[in-house]
Amino acid sequence: MDKNKKIIGIVIAVIIVIGIAVYVSKNKSVVEGDPNTEQAQAEMQALVAEIGKLIELPKGENPTVATITDPAKLKDQPFFANAKNGDKVLIYPNARKAFLYDPSTKKLIEVAPLILGNPDNLGSTSGAPAAR
Repeated sequence: MDKNKKIIGIVIAVIIVIGIAVYVSKNKSVVEGDPNTEQAQAEMQALVAEIGKLIELPKGENPTVATITDPAKLKDQPFFANAKNGDKVLIYPNARKAFLYDPSTKKLIEVAPLILGNPDNLGSTSGAPAAR
């Protein structure tokens, strides 16, 4: 029975993180500016350096960075339960991780696994349980 609780917990976490990824990708108003400008690149690198002092971040990949502009719309998602206006979300799709960071307090608020793709194929190569 304990194993079933773990599987259910993992499935719920997967659903939450997929929701985060979909929300950020579809709501471009959450993302600050054009990520291809020199200023945006410099800001992203500074943010990664700052967060990298708190936790080991994935190497060899630049994250997608978004800024929370309306936390009320996200409150139903546990990942964003403690988010507030101005918090940053870093999404590393290749490393399959998401980070929620509060730049005003310089604290990492939340970390979650990020699972993208077809839910029927989840865990087929990673050893994680498949969501069906």
